[in-house]
Amino acid sequence: MGTGASKSTDGASHGGEEEPEENLDQAGDQLYVSLKMENYKRKGDLTPHVYGSVPLVGSWDSSKALPMERESQSTWELSFVVPPNHETLDFKFLLKPMYDNAPCIVEEGPNRLLTRGTLQGDARLALFRLNADEIFEFRVFIHANKVSPFDLAASWRAYQENLRPSAVRGIPDVSINSVPELEAENGSSTSLELDLEHYVIPAPSTSANSGLVYAANNTETPRSLTCAGVFNNMDGSGNVLHSFKDGGVSVDRPASKKEMEVIVPDSSSMYSSFGMVESKSVGTFSPFQKQNSHRGLLVDRGVGSPRRGKSASASTFTIDLKMDTETKNSMPAAAGAVAAAAVADQMLGPKEDRHLAIVLVGLPARGKTFTAAKLTRYLRWLGHHTKHFNVGKYRRLKHGVNQSADFFRADNPEGLEARNEVAALAMEDMIYWMQEGGGQVGIFDATNSTKKRRNMLMKMAEGKCKIIFLETICNDERIIERNIRLKIQQSPDYAEELDYEAGLLDFKDRLSNYEKVYETVEEGSYIKMIDTVSGHGGQIQVNNISGYLPGRIVFFLVNTHLTPRPIFLTRHGESKDNVRGRIGGDTGLSDRGEVYAKKLANFVEKRLKSERAASIWTSTLQRTILTASPIVGFPKIQWRALDEINAGVCDGMTYEEINKNMPEEYEARKKDKLRYRYPRGESYLDVIQRLEPVIIELERQRAPVVVISDQAVLRALYAYFADRPLKEIPYIEVPLHTIIEIQMGVTGVQEKRYKLMD
Repeated sequence: MGTGASKSTDGASHGGEEEPEENLDQAGDQLYVSLKMENYKRKGDLTPHVYGSVPLVGSWDSSKALPMERESQSTWELSFVVPPNHETLDFKFLLKPMYDNAPCIVEEGPNRLLTRGTLQGDARLALFRLNADEIFEFRVFIHANKVSPFDLAASWRAYQENLRPSAVRGIPDVSINSVPELEAENGSSTSLELDLEHYVIPAPSTSANSGLVYAANNTETPRSLTCAGVFNNMDGSGNVLHSFKDGGVSVDRPASKKEMEVIVPDSSSMYSSFGMVESKSVGTFSPFQKQNSHRGLLVDRGVGSPRRGKSASASTFTIDLKMDTETKNSMPAAAGAVAAAAVADQMLGPKEDRHLAIVLVGLPARGKTFTAAKLTRYLRWLGHHTKHFNVGKYRRLKHGVNQSADFFRADNPEGLEARNEVAALAMEDMIYWMQEGGGQVGIFDATNSTKKRRNMLMKMAEGKCKIIFLETICNDERIIERNIRLKIQQSPDYAEELDYEAGLLDFKDRLSNYEKVYETVEEGSYIKMIDTVSGHGGQIQVNNISGYLPGRIVFFLVNTHLTPRPIFLTRHGESKDNVRGRIGGDTGLSDRGEVYAKKLANFVEKRLKSERAASIWTSTLQRTILTASPIVGFPKIQWRALDEINAGVCDGMTYEEINKNMPEEYEARKKDKLRYRYPRGESYLDVIQRLEPVIIELERQRAPVVVISDQAVLRALYAYFADRPLKEIPYIEVPLHTIIEIQMGVTGVQEKRYKLMD
C-alpha cells in the first residue's frame, strides 16, 4: 500500500542512508505500518492480539488488546498509521480467544519497541509458553511504507468498497428462509422467462448421459473373442472397430450372422498355459495362450496402447521387476484414507487380496447391471482401477442377438455350455486384466444363478483374486415389472424384435427358466441386497467381509437406491476475487454475482415449486452462502467439505503472481494438476477424498438437492456423475452462472444445462 519507499522490514533497514529528521514529515506524509505474525499450526481458537502504550493501543489491559485480522490460513495482520517522527511505541503480542479473555498467554521476553517504523532488537520471533513443556512460535514481520494523505484516503475508500467484513457471520449451519423477499419487478434484470427451456444450452460431448445408453453397452469390450469382420479389425490402439461412438459413449450395433463367423487359429502355432479354458463348440483361445515365438501375441490389455505378450526367454530377466510393477499397478490413484488402506493391504494382505472381484448374482430384471455400473463409477472416482465385465455382452458378440428363451433353459445342454463358456471367457479376461493390466477391482456382471456356476468362477479365481458375491434380491412385483419393460426397450437382445408384446412374453419365459434353477448365495464372502432398490428400507446381509475397500463398498451399497430425483450443481455468483483473478479467499459477490443469486432463486422457485422436500447445500465460504441467500422456503445446509480447494500459501494470489514469485510451484502444478498439492494446501485428490461423504449423502437423498460451491469441488462432483477419468477432473468446464442438472434414476444419469446469464 502507498507509493513511498519502504523504510524497514523485519527490523532491518532496506538500504540507503536515513533521511534527515526534518524531512520525514515533509508534505504531511504518514507511516503506514503493518505488523504480521505467521504460524501454520493454529492452537484451538487462540488468536494473536496486540496491547501496549499510546498511541498504538493505549492500554496494557489484556482485555482491551486489539485482535489481529486473519489474512490467510497462516498469517494474521494488524495495520495502523502513525506520523513518521512518532514517539517510541511500547507493545507486546498475546494469544487469547477472539471473544473471551481466558486463557490469555503473553509472549515471552521484554516489551517490543517500534521506532520510526523499525522494530528494535531481535524481532523475528514471538514465543508463547503454553505449558511447562510446550512453546508456541510465531514468525514476526513488519512493513512500514510512507504514504501521502491522499493515498491513505484512497486506500480507505477501497477497503470500504472491496474488503467489507463477512456478510454471513452468525448464519447457522442449517437454516431456512421462511419469509420471501420482495418480488422482482417484471422485466427486471433478475427475472426469468416463464419457460426455463429458454435457458437450456447443449451439454458437452462427454456429459453425464449414461441413461441414454443401455448400461451393458458401456462395459468392457471382450478381448478374448476373435471374430471375422469384428475383432480382427483393430485400429492402431487395439480398439475394436466394430464399436462406434454416439455422444461420447461406446455403443454396440447388433452383429450379423456373417460377422459372427469364428476364425479358428492354427493349433500348431499355439500352446496352452495354466488357466486356459478350451472351447468345444467354437475355436477360440484364452488370453493366457502365447505363440511359439519370441514375438508373442498382440493383445489389448485395456489400458493404454497394446503391448506384445512376453516371450518365454524374456521371463527370467523380468521376474524381479514384475513384483515391483505388480505392486505399483495395484495401488490406486488416490490420497488420504484410500491410499493408506491400499498400502496396508499391500504390506499385510495375501497376494490374491490385492485384486478384488465383485461377482453379481441375481435373477434377470433385478437391477444387477445398474448396481454394477454405479459401483464401478464410485470406485473409479475414488481412484481404484475398476472395470465392468458384462457376460451378456460376451454372449451377444459370440452367439448373436435375439436368442430365444429356449437358449436359457437349464435342460438345453448346448445353450448351457455356450453360456458357461462366455462366462469363463469373461472371467479369464478380468483375471488377465488384473494380473497384467494393473486392474484392482473387477465387476463381473451375470446372473451366476447356480452354485455350480459360482464354484467354477471361484476355482478360476483361486490364488489370483478375492471374490465377493453381490446378490440382488427384489420381491416387489411393481419394480420387477418396470425393470422388465425397460429391458425390452433398451436391451440389444430385443433390438430387432418389432413386436413389443412378443418380446415381453419371451423375456418372461427366459426369467421363468432362471427361476426354476436359481440358488441363493450361501458360500464364500457375500453381500445380499434384499428389497433395497426402492430406497424405503430393505435389508443388507453381509458374510465374511473384511478390509477397507470391501467395507467402503458395503457402506456405498447401503445408501444407494433407484428413486428418480434431480441434483443441481452450480458455482457461486461471480465474486470480487473472480473479478481480480485471485484464487481462494473469502470475498463477497460482485454486482453481477448478486444478480445471478437472484436469478438462481427465481430458477429454484420455478423448477422446484412442487418439490418442497428439496434442500440447498453450500460451502462455509460467504460467496456461496450469499449466492443462496435469496432462495426462500428450502432448508439450507453448510458443508465444510464443499469449501474450495485449499490453495495454502498461494491463497489470495493470481496465477501470474504464483508464476512470478513461485515458478517451481507453477510449473509443478502445470505438469500434473490432479496430484499437485499447493504448499500447505490441497490437491484435487485430497478434494475427492473429503467429498466422499457428500457423494454418499447425495446417493442417499430421495429429494432434489441444489449444490452451490466452487469450481474445483464441482469438477470433482460432476466427474463422479459423468464417470469421467480422474486425470480429466482438473480440466472439466464448469462455467459461472450456469446450472448443471443431473437426473438420477433407474435408467442411469442424464444431464441438462441452463445458462442464466453471461
